[in-house]
Formats: sequence, C-alpha cells, structure tokens
Amino acid sequence: MARILETELYAPVKAYLVGQGYEVKAEVGAADIVACREEAEPVIVELKTGFTLSLFHQAIARQSMTDAVYVAVARGSGRRFQQALKHNLKLARRLGLGVITVRLADGFVEVHLDPAPYAPRKSSRRKDRLLREFSRRVGDPNTGGSTRTTLVTAYRQDAMRCAAHLHANGPCRGADVAKATGVGRATRMMADDHYGWFERVERGIYGLTPKGRESLDEKTVGA
Repeated sequence: MARILETELYAPVKAYLVGQGYEVKAEVGAADIVACREEAEPVIVELKTGFTLSLFHQAIARQSMTDAVYVAVARGSGRRFQQALKHNLKLARRLGLGVITVRLADGFVEVHLDPAPYAPRKSSRRKDRLLREFSRRVGDPNTGGSTRTTLVTAYRQDAMRCAAHLHANGPCRGADVAKATGVGRATRMMADDHYGWFERVERGIYGLTPKGRESLDEKTVGA
C-alpha cells in the first residue's frame, strides 16, 4: 500500500474551509494551515497522517494564538481506526481541540469535534466507590504501577479474614464469622464464594476449600 503524505490532506481541508467562507493559506509561521474569515477567530489546522502524541503537542502549542485549533488526520477503515478515533476524540475534547478526518479516496472531510472549553462531568457514584474502597482497605498492600499481579482490595482483605477464622476454628456459622472478624458481610461473601475459598457445609455453616487454605499461604491478613 502506498505511503500517505501529510500534503495529501491539505487540498481537501482547504477546499472544505474555503467552502465555509474562509481564506486559507498553508505553512504560516509554525502552523500547517491558517484560515481567516472577517472578524472571526483565526482557525489553525495541524495535519498528520494519523493520530500521534506529537500531533497533539503541536496543536496545544497553537492554542497560544487562537482557541480554534483542529487536528486533521487521514480517515482509516475498520474497527481499529474507529477505536482510535473514539479514544482520540476523548483526548481532544479534554484538550479543547477540534478533530477532522479526511477520506483520501474521494476527499471527503468530516468534522467530528469542534474546539470548546472542557468541563468534565463528575460521577458521584464512582467517587463514592473510590473513597469507600480507600477507607475500607487496611494498610497499603499494593505497589503503584503493578501489572500482571493480583491486587489486594478491601473485599479480598475481608475474605482473607474470614478464611483465617475458618482455618483456625473449622466450619462456622456465617453470623459467628462476621462477629469474630468484624466483616459484616461475611455470610454473603462466603455464600457468593467469589474466590473459590469457601464451601457450605450445611445450612448457614461454611468451611474452607483446599484453595482457601492455599490462599492463606500467599497473603498475610491485614491487621
């Protein structure tokens, strides 16, 4: 497949802007494209064959001259490009940038996003969940930046306390485990058995599975 050049984007983008009533010129100062229309804010467009970090760096630098800054890229096809477009639209929105794609086969130009100040929507539910996990977690058992390792959550710590109690005392009633460990949701956790550590011995009474006994060797219960 022939290599795409940034210059191939210029003519379609220029034609689109001219159609919007702008006078358009290329390579003005550091900008790839500058478009002016009467008293309107000048428009700057930075061209790249695809989304890159340097493209966004360039566009951010142009915001010192105007708020109307766009990035323009060649439009791809398939799911991979659609995913890239979706993610980069989110980034551009947060940076206050516009996004344009150019279908080089026929010169079709589409504006997906116009520049605008970004006001993030806060999720009180996510914030509450974050703070609840923070307050319930005992100590700081994980290392920031960890990947491919089992993270210790407050839920896991509670499960470990239940497992430790069963290991020391044998099968117990859920209410007794909750009272002894301070884990109010002990019965529900053992019934759900998210980790495969617990088994119901009889109604309301739970014991440890072999996997549950192994888990006690892997982690120390937070105190």
